[in-house]
Amino acid sequence: MATISYLTTTEFGFGTLKLLDAVRTRLGIKEPLIVSDRGLEKAGVLEQALQDLPRSASQHLFLDTPENPTEEAVEKAVIQYRSAGCDGVIAIGGGSPIDLAKGVALSATHEGPLEQYAAINGGVGKITSRVAPLIAIPTTAGTGSEVGRATLIVLKNGLKLGIISPYLFPKTAICDPALTLNLSPRLTAATGMDALTHCIETYLSPLVNPPADAIALDGVARAWKWIQCAVDEGKNQDARWNMMMAALHGGLSFQKGLGPVHSLSHALGAFSNLKLHHGTLNAIFLPAVLRFNDGHVGEKYAELRRVMNLSQQADLAAAIRAKSRSLGLPAGLGELGVTSSMFEEIIRKALVDHSNNTSPRKPTAEEFAELLKASMS
Repeated sequence: MATISYLTTTEFGFGTLKLLDAVRTRLGIKEPLIVSDRGLEKAGVLEQALQDLPRSASQHLFLDTPENPTEEAVEKAVIQYRSAGCDGVIAIGGGSPIDLAKGVALSATHEGPLEQYAAINGGVGKITSRVAPLIAIPTTAGTGSEVGRATLIVLKNGLKLGIISPYLFPKTAICDPALTLNLSPRLTAATGMDALTHCIETYLSPLVNPPADAIALDGVARAWKWIQCAVDEGKNQDARWNMMMAALHGGLSFQKGLGPVHSLSHALGAFSNLKLHHGTLNAIFLPAVLRFNDGHVGEKYAELRRVMNLSQQADLAAAIRAKSRSLGLPAGLGELGVTSSMFEEIIRKALVDHSNNTSPRKPTAEEFAELLKASMS
């Protein structure tokens, strides 16, 4: 086990779950609202995560987390938070419960609709230190939200927008790879490609941040080396440890910003009728975006090939696509029910996404359309 102090405090390693009650006590949280989902409850993961928490501190549960967190779900959870007299939040799950919990921690302490706090609406400065304390416990190795300053919420206006603030960092992240040992191969693959995409896309961001670049490259190396093993040998502790560390690296480094992969994934994630997994979308979009950015990122592709142990003549986009197929992920959007009739709405939402602000090459509407076409199959 290790305690890592960087942006926020992270308790990392097998067995760190046992620290939850001590962390809760240290943060002064007496009545936490525990945010998770029904799938984790059914699988026994929620019980596993809470086993060392006193019954008095585990009685307020919110489990109705949607696949992509919505403003309506946040409001529902806030009603429960306030009626129970809660004074903090514990998030247990993948990116959806953690992002929802951040929305609760914000909305329980700040007035008005969430739209006003979105980054593209100038909301960063409106968020204050009153945000309720949050403990994040990831049960997948992908999102990095446990150490991130942002939450992505599908708002009532139909947009999936980023709400960003240093006050949204969880006070402590408890990253115990034991919680991922029973993750299905499909979810391991999708969340693992999410982590890999975070590290690659943040590394390609043109903002100058060498520490973030170094973290991102280490995350790329770990994810690329261990993801296949984690999918094929789910109980392999080395693979699970390294994939959770790669996810952590993605979360630590994407403070530097992301790019078109996420602009498109966020836009599609707002389609409630499709219930699309964010990591799967990232895996599908990444090859097309890599081709789009080629020639606009200096020597960064060469450095990516180096840490991925690819030859300098390798086609980076083709290698990513081949990896996704070897992991059993869909080859294109068409397999997920996406049709060309949706393109106009996807493009409209992608163009206003905050991730465009840190893209090495900002796509036009026409270029977003080409990226969508290239990602259909």
